[in-house]
Amino acid sequence: MANLLHNEMAPDSIESRDLQNLFHPCTNLADLHQRGPAVRSKAQGVYLWDNQGKQYLEGMAGLWCTALGYGVQELADVAYEQMRKLSYSQLFASATNEPSVLLAEKLMSMVPMDAGRVFFGLSGSDANDTQIKLMWHYHNLIGKPDRKKIISRKNGYHGVTIGSGSLTGLPPFHQNFDLPIPGVLHTDAPYFYRNALEGESEEEFATRLASNLEELILAEGPETIAAFIAEPVMGAGGVIVPTVDYYQKIQQVLDKYEILFIDDEVICGFGRTGNPFGCQTMEIEPTTMSFAKALSSAYLPISAVVVPEWLYEPIREATRDSRLFGHGFTYSGHPVCAAVALRNLELMEERSIFEQAARTSIEFQERLNLLGSHPLVGDVRGIGLVGALELVKDKATKEAFPKETGVGPHCMDRCADHGLIVRSIGDNIAICPPLVITNEQVDELFGKLARGLNDTLEWIRNAK
Repeated sequence: MANLLHNEMAPDSIESRDLQNLFHPCTNLADLHQRGPAVRSKAQGVYLWDNQGKQYLEGMAGLWCTALGYGVQELADVAYEQMRKLSYSQLFASATNEPSVLLAEKLMSMVPMDAGRVFFGLSGSDANDTQIKLMWHYHNLIGKPDRKKIISRKNGYHGVTIGSGSLTGLPPFHQNFDLPIPGVLHTDAPYFYRNALEGESEEEFATRLASNLEELILAEGPETIAAFIAEPVMGAGGVIVPTVDYYQKIQQVLDKYEILFIDDEVICGFGRTGNPFGCQTMEIEPTTMSFAKALSSAYLPISAVVVPEWLYEPIREATRDSRLFGHGFTYSGHPVCAAVALRNLELMEERSIFEQAARTSIEFQERLNLLGSHPLVGDVRGIGLVGALELVKDKATKEAFPKETGVGPHCMDRCADHGLIVRSIGDNIAICPPLVITNEQVDELFGKLARGLNDTLEWIRNAK
């Protein structure tokens, strides 16, 4: 989106006041203060507008989250009505509220688990923090207090709090924050394009990664490992889609050593991968599940952790003596957030959004793969309505551009020039539109993306 240079800003402009007062998350702050912020002013459907009146096609669903798109009147209406009726109620000390109960009931009717419980929070980060604490708590209660370590993966993204940030396997989220904390381990990412050995098949690659995981477990001691956490498809790590049999091989190792599987569905859940949940697309059998983002289509912040009944039971029984399950948030089960999330899920069913997205994903993936022939594109990855292009200096050798060249960010900016929002993850260009995007809008998206790629190619050639 358009940025104003700092010296071009009026002192009383939103841009200038932003720079004087806001502390931006996940931002190159030095660059921000040089270029100024991009102000987003309004949005409708799959489009949004900046404060200069320019329209953009939303190619990233906000931050992988605006599943139903912008401006859905029904969600605004239910928020208004719930605020008038009961603007806040907590779940502490045995209190409850109807929207939370109905949402928990709805989730349990959707997830691929026979029975269980739902714990509510506000973000994917706090959901995965909750997962860590539940794993520790559960193993303490069943007499296995040494089972505390959590295995995550390089390139994985699970949040930014101290616990969930440790699970995340991306260096920028660890550097200068003294993360990861002890007890969090990282195994290989299923990143075939970059990590496969020469001549290695996808099946051989998956076998090697499963073997490496088993070696890590044996080196640490299986009796010390509580759980393994994974996104079905890695999002912020570069849209990494595992090989077909990767999870089956990983799950065999986990089952062998009685290690639980935390399924992080924060990005993949609710239709993104072509099925209701990413674990169904990837044939994962999860122990527990984390949700956020599309749970409310980002209309209000809410997250959920789903656990099986057998994990809940010892925690419940322990409170006969302790008198308290000592975990929760002020806004756990916030009635307005819960009401909006419930209506969001109902609308997904009423409008057959999962089925619509699955159909649109055919055109989306075809257009994505066509860009694999572009001179800058080394790898194309995608499934459902999510994908990425990896930009490289040399397609034949997979040689990457020097980091300081900034090819990915430059391409993202050129796409914005053409009215398209995508995300640069290094030199990976991620695309994740709202699930309501039409085939015509998919055509518009990839036409603008191609123009952004061509502009970037010309810039590289002119720089030589």
